[in-house]
Amino acid sequence: MCVQVPPGWRVAPRQTGNQAAGISSSMGFLNVSKLTLRAVRFYLHPLSASRSWLSTKASWMGGRNLLLMGLPGAGKTTVGRIVAQRLGLPVIDVDDDVLEATWKMPVSEKLAAVGGERFLEEEGQALCNLTASGCVVSLTGSNPLHPAAMQHVKESGLVVYLDADIEDIMQRLSRMKVNRIVGQKVGVPMRDNLQYRKQFYERWLDVRVFCGREDTVEDVAEKVLKAVARYQTHASETYVSTRSVEPSNQKTYFSDVVIEGLAPDGGLYVPEHGFPEISAGEWLRLADMSYPERAAVLLEKCVHPSDVSPSDLRTMIFKAYGSNFSSEAVAPVKHLVHNQYVQELFHGPTASFKDLALQLMPQLFSYCLPPMCNYLILVATSGDTGSAVLSGFSRLGAADRRRTGVLVFFPEEGVSEIQKLQMTSYSEGNARAVGVLSDFDFCQRALKRMFGESGLSGHLAVEYGTVLSTANSINWARLLPQVVYHSSAYLDLCKDGVVTFGKPVDVCIPTGNFGNAMSAVYAKKMGIPIRKVICASNHNRIISDFINTGEYNLRGRLLTPSCSPAIDILKSSNLERFIYHLSDGDGRLVRELFARLDTKQHFRLPDALLGRMQEEVMADWCSEDECLAAIQSVHRRTGYVMDTHTAVAKAVADRLQDGSCPVVLCSTAHYGKFAPAVLKALQIPGIPEDPVEQLKKLGSVASGPEAHRDMMTCMKESSRRRHTVCQAEYGVLVEEVEGMIRESFLKVL
Repeated sequence: MCVQVPPGWRVAPRQTGNQAAGISSSMGFLNVSKLTLRAVRFYLHPLSASRSWLSTKASWMGGRNLLLMGLPGAGKTTVGRIVAQRLGLPVIDVDDDVLEATWKMPVSEKLAAVGGERFLEEEGQALCNLTASGCVVSLTGSNPLHPAAMQHVKESGLVVYLDADIEDIMQRLSRMKVNRIVGQKVGVPMRDNLQYRKQFYERWLDVRVFCGREDTVEDVAEKVLKAVARYQTHASETYVSTRSVEPSNQKTYFSDVVIEGLAPDGGLYVPEHGFPEISAGEWLRLADMSYPERAAVLLEKCVHPSDVSPSDLRTMIFKAYGSNFSSEAVAPVKHLVHNQYVQELFHGPTASFKDLALQLMPQLFSYCLPPMCNYLILVATSGDTGSAVLSGFSRLGAADRRRTGVLVFFPEEGVSEIQKLQMTSYSEGNARAVGVLSDFDFCQRALKRMFGESGLSGHLAVEYGTVLSTANSINWARLLPQVVYHSSAYLDLCKDGVVTFGKPVDVCIPTGNFGNAMSAVYAKKMGIPIRKVICASNHNRIISDFINTGEYNLRGRLLTPSCSPAIDILKSSNLERFIYHLSDGDGRLVRELFARLDTKQHFRLPDALLGRMQEEVMADWCSEDECLAAIQSVHRRTGYVMDTHTAVAKAVADRLQDGSCPVVLCSTAHYGKFAPAVLKALQIPGIPEDPVEQLKKLGSVASGPEAHRDMMTCMKESSRRRHTVCQAEYGVLVEEVEGMIRESFLKVL
C-alpha cells in the first residue's frame, strides 16, 4: 500500500466507527497492491507553518515504515495514532486495516472459528501481502510469532519494540476484559504466556522503547519519537578525548573507541554529550529484573544501535553473565552489619570485579573488529585485570582468537601467588602473561608510551599487519559495563525494601586506578541517587590525598607493597575522566594538568574544582593493621570473610560514613585470592605454603562467602609453569610485544 499525501497537508489519527469521515478513492489517496483494504479512515487538515517541523521529523524515515511491536495491551494502536499525528504520517492498524479487511469479520470471530494455530498462519499470510511505505504501522501482539511475515514487514522499515511492564499489561488487559490471547494454551496463566512471547519481540526489534512503570501513552509516544530520532542520528552519539581542545571534523563512535582504547592525543575517550538519564518509572521497573536484563536495558541506552544492534548486544550480555558466574544474581548485595551492605563482585570465573566488565568487553571488541588486521591487546595489571582479560578473550570463537592476541604485563613481586598462578595458567594460543621486575605504574606507563609512539605502531602495522589496543579501564568498553553493577546494587536495595527509590545511599570503593569509582559517578549521572562516592585507599594513598587536598604529588613518592595489591597504584589513569567531568569538559585544563604531571610529577586542581570534587566524593586511607583488624572483626561478629580490599573499604567507611543512609561496600575480590593475608588476619596458625591448601583452610573457617569454585579448579589444574620475567626496561617490553606478534600472527601472514 502506498499512501500519497497532498502537499501542505498532514494525516491526522484514524477515526473509528461513525466518527470516520469517508474518503473518496478518486482522490488518489490509496494505491493498494496485492491486498484490498477496507477504506482506511484518515482525515486531512492543512499543515500550519508552526508545525512545519513535523515534515522534518517525517523525513527521518526516508519513506520507510515505522513498525510498532509489543505485547497485547502495550498500547500500540493508541501510541501509533499519536506518533503518526506528530510525524504527519498515515497510520495503519494491522488488526483493523489488514486482518479484518481481509477476512471480512472481526478478529475475535476469526480466532474462534479457526483456532489459535491456524489463526497465526492466516494472520501471517495476510501480513505478507501488505505493501506500504511511509506509514506508522501498529502490528498485532502475535505478528512477531510468524517469521516470514515479520521478515517481510521488517524489510519495509524500522521495528520499534514497546517494551512495556507485564504488570501494567495485566492491569490493562483486565480492564479490557481480555482473559485469553492468541496461542495461549489451556491451563497456562496469562502472565506466563506474555513472558514467553517476549523472546519473539527480542528477535525482531531494531529499537527498544523501554516503558517505565505507569507510563502514559503520551509518555510512550514521546519515547518512540526520541528513539527514532536517536536511531536516525548516529552522529549525536560521538566520543571525544579528555584532552581535546578543538572540535574534530572526524567523528569517533563507540565501535571506534572499543578498538582504539586510548585516544591519539593520549587522553581517554568519554561520551561527547554525556550519559542518558533514566526516569524513576524505568528504574522501578528495572528493580524487578535480573542482572542480565538490567544490563541489556542500561547498555542499550549507552551504545548506539548503529554500533551494536540491540539484539546482538543482548546476546553478548546473556553470554557474559550466565553459567560462568557462580551466583545466579551475578553481583548480589548482602547485609553485613548495621547500615552496611556488601556487593559481592567476585562470582565471575577469575574471582574479581574485573569479570563484570571483561566477560563482556572482549565480545564487544570482537563485534567491532574491522576486517584484514590482527590486533594485540596489551594489558598492564596490578593483579586482577590480567586473569580477567585472559579469561574473557579465551571465550571468543576460534576465528576471532586467531586474529586477536593478548599480552599481559604484571609486577612480578607485586601480585599475590594465586593471582600469578591464575594469569600464568593461560599460556596457549595467542595469550600469555609476562612478569616485570617493577611495579604496576611502570607497566602502565610503558604501555601508554607504546600507544603514543606512531613510529612503533606504524612499524607493527606495516611489518606484521597488527594493531595495538588495550583492555585496561582506560578503554571505554571496559569501564562502561561497571556502571551496571553500581546501578544494580541500588536496585537490589530497593527490591529488598532497604530504601525506597529516590532515597540516597553511599558507595565505598577500594580504589587505585579510579575506574571503579568513576563508574559509580557515571551511575549517579544516569539517575541512581548516590549521595557520596567514598574512595578508600591503602597506605599508597595517592587518591585520598588528592581528594582531600586537590594536590596530585608524585615527587619523591615511592610505591610500597601492601596486602591489598590491586590498589597499589600511584598514577591513576581514570582521574582524567573525573577531572574532565568536574570541569564540564574542559579538555584544555585536563591536557595542561596531565602534561604537568608527566614533566613536573605534580599538579594542583583549581580551588573551584576542588570544591566541586568534594561535593561528589570523599576519601580516606587505612593502614595494614587496620585492614587486617577489619577482616578479623567482621569474621568474629558474623562469620563472614572479607578480602583485603573489601576490608580497606570497610575500615574507611567506618571512619567517614555518618550512618544516616545505607552504604554499599564494593567487595572487589574473593578472599581466597589473598589467602595468606586473610589467614594472618584471622590469626590462624600454620599457614600452608601451597595455595590450594590455603584455600581449603580458609574454606573451613568461613561461613560466607563460599569457596570460589573456579579459583579452586584453576589452582588444582595449574602446574608450576615457568613464565617469562623481564627487566624493567621499555625496550625489553617492546621486544616482548614484537616477539608475541611474530609467534601469534606471522603464520597467518
